[in-house]
Amino acid sequence: MRDIIALACNECKRRNYSTTKNKKKTTERLEMKKFCPACRAHTTHRETK
Repeated sequence: MRDIIALACNECKRRNYSTTKNKKKTTERLEMKKFCPACRAHTTHRETK
């Protein structure tokens, strides 16, 4: 039921984090504010394919 997804930074496009999400309950792309080590700042990270 839960799939592993990767989160990429919107600024530098690097994949920094991986997490799981329920595909049935959340069909849209997940978006979180996380720390990006490449940018050295808190930026929004979006789910990638």
